[in-house]
Amino acid sequence: MVFVPGVLLVAVFHPLCPQRYGGRAGLGLWADNRGAGVLLGLYYYTYSLCSIISGAAVDRWGAKYTIAFGALVLATGTCLFGWGNEWLAALGRLMQGAGSAFAFVGAVYLAARGFSKQHLATAVGVTQCAGMLGGAMGQSTVAWLIHDVINWHFFWIDTGGMIAIVAVFIFFLTPSERKTGDAATHPTGSMFAPYRSVLSNPQSYLCGLCSGLLFLPTTVGSMTWGISFLTQSWHIGYHEAVMRAAMVPVGWMVGCPALGYLTDRIGRRKPVLLGGITVMALSVAAIIYLPGNTFPPYVLAFVLGVASGAAMIPYSIIKEVNADEVKGSATGAINFLVFVMSAIVSPLFAALLQHLGHGQP
Repeated sequence: MVFVPGVLLVAVFHPLCPQRYGGRAGLGLWADNRGAGVLLGLYYYTYSLCSIISGAAVDRWGAKYTIAFGALVLATGTCLFGWGNEWLAALGRLMQGAGSAFAFVGAVYLAARGFSKQHLATAVGVTQCAGMLGGAMGQSTVAWLIHDVINWHFFWIDTGGMIAIVAVFIFFLTPSERKTGDAATHPTGSMFAPYRSVLSNPQSYLCGLCSGLLFLPTTVGSMTWGISFLTQSWHIGYHEAVMRAAMVPVGWMVGCPALGYLTDRIGRRKPVLLGGITVMALSVAAIIYLPGNTFPPYVLAFVLGVASGAAMIPYSIIKEVNADEVKGSATGAINFLVFVMSAIVSPLFAALLQHLGHGQP
């Protein structure tokens, strides 16, 4: 049962990743691709940094207090993003990234503690599945709401209020943990000591690099610029483009637990990981280079999402190649490496689009 609050929290937090509806709000503040890319990229900077902090925090104090604190930070940032001022929106985006970092790290920490090692990849996959459920809703339901039904300012402020309520539920639903006396006797700086073990292990960097590259087609490609690509390159209507782009996180919902179960079942990580990489490469190539009507609608996006579930396998590997007492720090480290890559690539990709568009927004 300790796993349930973490899954619930991730399901709420992940819609606040830099999806296209966030991009639409950004375009209202800064009217070109470069400005929107910078706004969306702010999320990744604090997400990356706070992944390190949250990983150390859950190892030191447990998930109950750290996740609830992160939820309150996220709630505040969400309200600020909808305030209407571009500087408050930037601050809000930074706070969204900071708060969201506690969600996934905490959920994976709870999953690792609540399930046996034989089912670790399955548990991590189910956690990400819950998050991508929120991501699919973000690209379909929420994009539709702020486009035609509700003012996007009110949407973000109302969402912030709901997240604050969820934070209260998380605080009471997540059981307390008995930690050793180290948390009380050691200085605060010692909470980062587990990272000496994690970051001195070369396998940790390989896990972060592999997972980071596998996340990019979703975080930077589909969720941020996917709808623009479909509307401007394939000349698809906005609503249809939203539904097609939303099939990527729907595919994640299937691929994460399925590939996690498969790798647990056969007892090997590399074959499933390499298979997912191959299918992802073929899917991205087909989306970019083949005519839009080559495959039935939704198929390529869904297949890309399913194969992208392989990105979660390194999250299990990094726990297996590091000591049990640094579970939270191991997750924080890989999250840091993954989203540093997204933080770097997001504005660069936006600048590339600006260049290819000859300076047009």
